[in-house]
Amino acid sequence: MHRESVALLLVGLSRVDWPEARVLDVGSLDVNGSFRSMIEARGWEYVGVDIEPGKNVDIVVPEFEYPFEDGAFDVVISGSTMEHVTAIWRWVPELVRVLRPGGLLVIVTHAAWWLHEHPVDCWRILPDGMAYLFDLTESLTDYMIMIEKETDILGSAFKVGEEYGYECK
Repeated sequence: MHRESVALLLVGLSRVDWPEARVLDVGSLDVNGSFRSMIEARGWEYVGVDIEPGKNVDIVVPEFEYPFEDGAFDVVISGSTMEHVTAIWRWVPELVRVLRPGGLLVIVTHAAWWLHEHPVDCWRILPDGMAYLFDLTESLTDYMIMIEKETDILGSAFKVGEEYGYECK
């Protein structure tokens, strides 16, 4: 991951100031860095998942069906992974499924970038595309979507849910 990815993830995470949280990092394989220390420095629990084993992967998962109960995590993050997911319209709802009501979703990916297959490179996302993917879930609200340096994009949103101040649609 590159420093812009880390900076954008921090912007997304700045939306909450929770003393504790259980965080799922989707696409956690340490290719050139990890978010683990940043999450653990907050005192939050970190679980890293990826489709292949390796450094910083706690659990190997199928691409679209994670072995977690609905609402198992307070925060779901993913950095520089979305562009490698073959069917992002199936992937985003799975991220939201494992997010608790009132929980925070933070995705950092590329709006423009060179080809980099790990193992595939499928997408570049723009703000309207990120919003559309969030809308498809019918479970997210309070979007923050921004492009940084014309290459990286942050999408973050909260999962609706009565018990956390948002009412379900």
